[in-house]
Amino acid sequence: MPNSVSTRPPWREHALRAARILTLIWVSLFALLAARPVHGQTKPDKVPPRKLIHKVDPPYPWDLKRAYIGGTVRLDILVTARGNVESVSVVGGNPILADVAARTVKKWQYAPADAATKVRVNVEFDPRQ
Repeated sequence: MPNSVSTRPPWREHALRAARILTLIWVSLFALLAARPVHGQTKPDKVPPRKLIHKVDPPYPWDLKRAYIGGTVRLDILVTARGNVESVSVVGGNPILADVAARTVKKWQYAPADAATKVRVNVEFDPRQ
C-alpha cells in the first residue's frame, strides 16, 4: 500500500490558505467598522447636571406600603430653561408608584439654565421607612 499522501494539488492548498487569510481580514475589518460610532451616535459635550433647588417627597400609597411593595421608579424629565419640570415620562418601575412619582416630580424646581435639558431621575420607595 502506498504512503498516505495528500491527494490535493499544491495550488489548491495555497488557494485554501489564501481564502482563510482573506476571510480573517474581512471579519476583522467588519468588526472594526461595526465598533465605530456613527455620526448621530456620538456623545455631545458634557452638560453639567441641573441643580435641584426644591424637592417634594412623593406620598407613599398606603396599600403598597402595607404590603411592603417598594422599589425604584426611573423617570426622564424635561426641565425648562427657567427650571420648571415641563414633561415627565416613565422609563421603568411599578406602574402605581410611577404614577405617584410622575405627579410629584412635576412639582420640583431646578436652578435656571441657558436652555431646556433632559434629566433622568430615580425616585426610591422604601416600605420600611
